[in-house]
Amino acid sequence: MTEKYAVVLAAGQGTRMKSKLYKVLHPVCGKPMVQHVVDQLNKLELNELITVVGFGAEKVQDQLGEDSHYVVQKEQLGTGHAVQQADDILAEREGITVVACGDTPLLTEETLQNMMDHHIETEAKATILTAHAEDPSGYGRVIRGGNGQVERIVEQKDASKEEQAVQEINTGTYCFDNKYLFESLKNVSNDNVQGEYYLPDVIEILKNQGEVISAYQTPDFSESLGVNDRVALSKAEKLMKQRINEQHMRNGVSLVDPDNTYIGPDVTIGQDVTIYPGSILNGSTSIENDAVIGPHSTIENCHIGAETTVKQSVATDSRIGARVQVGPFAHIRPDSSLGNDVKIGNFVEVKKAEFGEGSKASHLSYIGDAHVGSGVNVGCGTITVNYDGKNKFLTTIEDDAFIGCNSNLIAPVTVGKGAYVAAGSTINKDVPAEALSIARARQTNKEGYANKIQSNKKD
Repeated sequence: MTEKYAVVLAAGQGTRMKSKLYKVLHPVCGKPMVQHVVDQLNKLELNELITVVGFGAEKVQDQLGEDSHYVVQKEQLGTGHAVQQADDILAEREGITVVACGDTPLLTEETLQNMMDHHIETEAKATILTAHAEDPSGYGRVIRGGNGQVERIVEQKDASKEEQAVQEINTGTYCFDNKYLFESLKNVSNDNVQGEYYLPDVIEILKNQGEVISAYQTPDFSESLGVNDRVALSKAEKLMKQRINEQHMRNGVSLVDPDNTYIGPDVTIGQDVTIYPGSILNGSTSIENDAVIGPHSTIENCHIGAETTVKQSVATDSRIGARVQVGPFAHIRPDSSLGNDVKIGNFVEVKKAEFGEGSKASHLSYIGDAHVGSGVNVGCGTITVNYDGKNKFLTTIEDDAFIGCNSNLIAPVTVGKGAYVAAGSTINKDVPAEALSIARARQTNKEGYANKIQSNKKD
C-alpha cells in the first residue's frame, strides 16, 4: 500500500488581514481555516501530516494539538523553502505527499482523494489541483499538451494573449512523489524579484527531467479560494455556510431561512429537525430528530434530544434531553444536564446544574450548582444562593419537591423528597422529606397606619 503524507503551509504572517490574529487562525463558520484544512487531510488516513509554522507558531500548535506534527520556517523565504523544512522527516521515505495551504478552508476530502487517485493512475511525479475559472485574471494558468499532461504553469504577468485566455488555473495544491519532491527542492533557485524559493518551480524541474506532470481539475471552483484578506474571508464564510446548509437540507433538515442560519462544520443534525432564522449552531453540537431550534437561538457544544424545542435561547457545553422546552430567553450555561420532559422557561438561567425528568423552572429563576430531582417544580424568582464570594456550594432538591415563588436556597442545603418550601422563604437549613418549610418574617398589619403617614407629610 502506498504511504501517504501531507505538508500544510501555515507559516506566513498574513499582513493583508490587518489583524493581531494569525491569518490561518481566522475562523470560517466557527472553525479556524487551518483546522478545516488539517481535518480534511486527516480523513485520508495519512501516515504523516506536518504543518509548517512560523509567525504565531505556538498558537497554531495550540489549535491543532495532536492532529499534526510541526516544523518551523524561521525565515519566510517562499513556499519551496517552507516545504524543505520537512526534509528531515520525509525526504527518505517512499510514497506520495500532498502539499496544501493553511488558508484554503474550502478544500474537501473528496477532492483531495480524487487528486491522489489521479496522481497514482497517471503514474505522475507531480499532480496539480486545478479549477475552471470564468475569470482567470490573477491566477497562474495551467497549460496542457495534446496528451493532457501539463506542459507548464504560466503566471498572469508572463502569459501570452493565447495563454491568458486559458481558464484552467493553478489552485496552489499539489500531489508529489515524495522522494522526487525533496530531491527537486534542492535545485530550486531564488533567482527572482522576491528572492524566494517557489514550490511551482519543482514542476518545471520535473518536466525538464522528462517526468510525467498531471493535473486533476476540481468541479467546484470555490475550493480554490485562498484567503488573504477580510474580503476573501467573508467569501469563504458565505460559501462554507451555503455548503453546510445545503448538505443538512438534503439530509432531511428544514432550514426556514438558510441565508440567516449559521451551522458549524462539525454539527450533526437528525431528520425532520426545523431550524428557524437567526440561529447559530457551533462546535460539536448534535441535534436529534424532530427538534425545533430558534428563532434566534445560539447553541454550542450541546446535545439536544429528540422533539426538544430551544426558542430564542442560549445553550453552551450542556446536555439537553428529549421533549424538553427551553425558552424563550433562557440561558443554559456550561456543565448543565436537563433530563427528558424538563421545562426551562423565560428568563431562567441554569449553570452546572442537573434537572431530573419532568422537572420545571418556568420563569425568572437562577439555578446554579444544583442537583434537581425528577418531578420538581421550581417557582418563579427562585435562586440557589451558591457563592459566598470565594467558594461555590451545592443545592440538592430531591424528587417531587415543590419550591414556592421568590425562594432563596442558601447552599449547601438539601430540600428532601416531596417537601414544600413556602413562597418567599429563605432556606439555610436542610428541609426533611415531606415537610413544609416556612422561613419568612411573620406578617404584621398596622391598621390606619397609612393615614398617619399622610398626616405627617402634610405637617
